[in-house]
Amino acid sequence: MPADQEFDGRVAIVTGAAGGLGRATVSLLLERGARVVAHDLDPAVRELEEAGPGLVTAVVGDVTDETTADHAVTVALERYGRLDVLVGNAGRTLNKPVGETTVADWDRIMTINVRGNFVFSRAAYRQMTAEGAGAIVLVASYTATVALPEGSAYSASKGALAQLMKVLAIEGAPAGVRANAVAPGVIDTGFLNDIRPDGQEYLRTFGDFHPLGRIAQPAEVAEAILFLASDRASFITGALLPVDGGVTAR
Repeated sequence: MPADQEFDGRVAIVTGAAGGLGRATVSLLLERGARVVAHDLDPAVRELEEAGPGLVTAVVGDVTDETTADHAVTVALERYGRLDVLVGNAGRTLNKPVGETTVADWDRIMTINVRGNFVFSRAAYRQMTAEGAGAIVLVASYTATVALPEGSAYSASKGALAQLMKVLAIEGAPAGVRANAVAPGVIDTGFLNDIRPDGQEYLRTFGDFHPLGRIAQPAEVAEAILFLASDRASFITGALLPVDGGVTAR
């Protein structure tokens, strides 16, 4: 099947879909024939429903709330009749030295990044194992495998996602459910504006850190996500795929 049709008839849930990587992933899934349940805490996610009648259904809610995750799966089934793919993208970052990181900081990052991906993965996994097929792709980070100074909570949370993915892969294999994760470098999404007033400038200067000499565009990482979710990756499970411009090859 041509790549531009590889998701025809398939249904995906994408968390953190209102902007950045999440929005780029939704757009690429739609281009390739999928129907999408787009989740975000930000009501702006409803704008994605303008992609076309019935192509996208928005779910607004807290990613850490298990009822939100269960509801997203219910929406997929009631609206589209099945669930084939989960992209666990929602997350937050934090830049603070270890000595200045509070317990509240730690708990907030771990709750959003780890608990949020757990409850959505669990909800999707239950449905996929019942259907006998499915693909889960979590968005980790290059910091899952190398240290990020001033990023103790964030790095720990992304390392936890890498391990969650591996357990999902092993437990899901007998039921035909694959689980993988991407490990991006820095992505040009404005993500760091939440923690640094010079976020966009920081993103540009960070390009020198990447051997390829630039940061990633959202669509480049979305391509890797779709590859892992597609039949092209039918014999890949339990993999952490670097999409980091060579950062972890140093």
